[in-house]
Amino acid sequence: MPASVNPNLTPAHYNSFQKGALPDLLGVEVLSVDDSGVQARLAVLKHHLAPNGYLHAATVVMLADTCAGYGCLAFLPEGAKGFTTIELKSNHLGTALDGDIECKATPVHLGRTTQVWDSIVTAKGKTIALFRCTQMILWAR
Repeated sequence: MPASVNPNLTPAHYNSFQKGALPDLLGVEVLSVDDSGVQARLAVLKHHLAPNGYLHAATVVMLADTCAGYGCLAFLPEGAKGFTTIELKSNHLGTALDGDIECKATPVHLGRTTQVWDSIVTAKGKTIALFRCTQMILWAR
């Protein structure tokens, strides 16, 4: 397990890395990557809403999972080739109709075979979702 985050994996790296992929298309902006985890935000727009007019749960999960995944990459053990998500769970406690939503993902477990990450999604300072995912570390065969 690395003692700290990979210094090459900065917010600028991730914002460039995601170009053309789902996080970019939905407007995720990575704000910070450090030893405490990953923070990002997303401006809520009409296409982030469900037909009922409320924030779509998939938008929230995408933001939380993106932060956790970027964190996993930043803390990969030396020699690991990547990761894949093996489980995720989210509890939705509120919503946002406009403005920004923010997410902070923090590591709970940084092992050689798995990582567990918690993400908290907020809107206007209020927690709207709690998210946890387990990542399986991939090694060359």
